[in-house]
Amino acid sequence: MKRQFTYALVIALLIQYGCKNDNKPDKKQKAVVSNMQRKLVVYQVFTRLFGNTHVTNKPWGTMEENGVGKFNDFTNKALKEIKDLGVTHVWYTGVPHHDVIADYTKFGISNDDPDVVKGRAGSPYAVKDYYNVNPDLAVHVENRLQEFKALVDRTHAADLQVIIDIVPNHVARNYQSLTNPIGVEDFGASDDASKVYDVNNNFYYNPKEAFKVPVWEPDYSPLGNEIHPLEDYKFDEKPAKWTGNGSRLSQPHANDWYETVKINYGVSPDGRKDFDTLPVGFENEDYKKHAEFWADKTVPNSWIKFRDIALYWIDFGVDGFRYDMAEMVPVEFWSYMNSSVKMKNPNAFLMAEVYNPSLYRDYIKKGKMDYLYDKVQLYDTIKHIIQGHGKTDNIPPIQEDLKDIEHNMLHFLENHDEQRIASPEFAGSAEKGKPAMVVSATISTSPTMIYFGQELGEPGAEDAGFGKPSRTSIYDYIGVPYFQRWVNNKQFDGGQSSEKEKALRDFYKRLLNVTINSSALAGNYQDIHLFNRTNSEKYNDKVLSFVRWSADEKLVVVSNFDAHANQEFQLKIPQDIIETWQLNSGSYIVKDLLYGMFLSQLIVENGEGTLAIKLKPLESVILKIQ
Repeated sequence: MKRQFTYALVIALLIQYGCKNDNKPDKKQKAVVSNMQRKLVVYQVFTRLFGNTHVTNKPWGTMEENGVGKFNDFTNKALKEIKDLGVTHVWYTGVPHHDVIADYTKFGISNDDPDVVKGRAGSPYAVKDYYNVNPDLAVHVENRLQEFKALVDRTHAADLQVIIDIVPNHVARNYQSLTNPIGVEDFGASDDASKVYDVNNNFYYNPKEAFKVPVWEPDYSPLGNEIHPLEDYKFDEKPAKWTGNGSRLSQPHANDWYETVKINYGVSPDGRKDFDTLPVGFENEDYKKHAEFWADKTVPNSWIKFRDIALYWIDFGVDGFRYDMAEMVPVEFWSYMNSSVKMKNPNAFLMAEVYNPSLYRDYIKKGKMDYLYDKVQLYDTIKHIIQGHGKTDNIPPIQEDLKDIEHNMLHFLENHDEQRIASPEFAGSAEKGKPAMVVSATISTSPTMIYFGQELGEPGAEDAGFGKPSRTSIYDYIGVPYFQRWVNNKQFDGGQSSEKEKALRDFYKRLLNVTINSSALAGNYQDIHLFNRTNSEKYNDKVLSFVRWSADEKLVVVSNFDAHANQEFQLKIPQDIIETWQLNSGSYIVKDLLYGMFLSQLIVENGEGTLAIKLKPLESVILKIQ
């Protein structure tokens, strides 16, 4: 028998269960959350772009023309707003001192050669000094470390954790630290450059050959139309070192990572590993056992250097790291490195780029990584769905394939390497990312990551110079217009944001706060999408549904990826779920946690549940069974 709400019943339910248009957990829920393992949310912010209020946006513009943000722009107000968005960790991207085209010689910093620097502001992944920070980010360059320390302290005071980059696969060609701790040598300082390879060399060499700058396209100049005193298509490096992406050429190609040099981890050119390997079954041991294993082993010099860098920043107050291109470095090194970090700080947050699914489990279990990007499976699949040429049917098998490591697969829809959702090259509309964001943030216990400006629909449209539209440039001095309107001359209140931008940020705020305050989203998952594809009429491959639950919370998540059509159907909850949830025959009130306005009934009959669903285009609901 079909059951419907009467108007009077709806009113009664609204009074009983409330329809407050907010996403704040009540005191009871907060108490539950404080005593459980909860989901985490990482806010990636490109540090020198965050507080930049200049709107000139001249291609290849200088920092004087286009502006640059500072550590001090992350005020207590700014950090509170980030925290209130539903964030637990801030990844400050681009903090270590990397090559830049700016004159800091009066502070004892050597100038960098534009022939081996990408963009005017430089790549954050061509680190020049691991024991200091980017001088661009300091109000007083001579106090740049102190200014960053103050930011770390402010971040902690806002109840947020600090993540920075470590790039173990490569360093800038002109690496030179000015502030090494006593007894610490620069990379390559003691290398025998007469050899292509030595286990304790930090670099690989081409003896008797000099490095040559790549051959550029005819219309390319490193700084656009400007001629820089050091721009002469030459860079003095004898002998030539191998390039960061593995190119062994003394003259790398223009598309190689020519601004960087490859670090040698004790792997010979023919692939021989000149270090101990982990015993069979050691992937099942904890970090303490891994640290104990390496304690009496002789390891390559590069291992020691990067371990010491990580421990330096842990002692500084940093809470974790994002490791660039981790799969290009032997997994045994990560066992050594990460066990050392965890011995210093057991709660350190360690996430990494690993794009080969066949390596995931090794880098998690042997390498002791906490989290890896879920890029080539979940992200790529969701992107295709958003763009209209993928099916939601492809998502449940991904979760099944990763179920033993689902907690370790960090989810995202944007980061500095990926196209902005709102860019024409991706979706052309930030709204199209909303159902995808609900799925990405709620389908597993893994952390969620968003990129600053994503919550405002930033399209990355600027022609910045070296960086091209669709991605916010990481190489140039540039403004981020949608984000700048929210910054509102550093009031951080959205005072210049459009109503559409405010509404999108409100959606992200609601969603992220639901995720970090839900015990179910830190609990169990089961797909019900494939069941409904065969058992529910009108349910199609533009919809996705699944259930999440804990001892005290039961959720049904349903998303409509169709940008044009409503979806209306009877959602079926399989018998095994009903049994697990111990629901007897009858009706149960369900309420949406995102906006609080969706009230319906879950009808349980003959051991199976039925829930009437009606979704607008791109709408999602996170339904809690009362």
